[in-house]
Amino acid sequence: MKMNRKILILCTGNSCRSQMAEGFLKSLDSSLEVFSAGTNPAQQVNPNAIKVMKEIGIDISKGRSKNVDQFIHQSFDYVITVCDNAKETCPVFTGKVKHKLHIGFDDPADAIGTDEEVFPVYRRVRDEIVEEFTAFHKKIIRELK
Repeated sequence: MKMNRKILILCTGNSCRSQMAEGFLKSLDSSLEVFSAGTNPAQQVNPNAIKVMKEIGIDISKGRSKNVDQFIHQSFDYVITVCDNAKETCPVFTGKVKHKLHIGFDDPADAIGTDEEVFPVYRRVRDEIVEEFTAFHKKIIRELK
């Protein structure tokens, strides 16, 4: 019997790292229920994050930044913080959370300069997210066996 895993990915703005991680995990395994949210959500998903995810065939353009408050009464198998600030300010969940993990990444939105200087930072963080969440996925699949 295959059990769905419910996963919440948290960062501060829910505009970049958590959106990329959510989009990647959804593309990797459609049986996962994946959500993302921010402790202080931005107005919109970062256009550069949308662009670098599109480069690897994943469309996150329909995503929107959400506040973590709308999820705190829900139960999750995993709540994963992807930035240090979200880890420190992560709210107390009243729903049941089986596992809390921290998988930290640099914030590509901090990169400044021309497109030639900024996009390599976004691509590096995207590739790190793909690598770390592929490993995470392999781990949870092993746990199901």
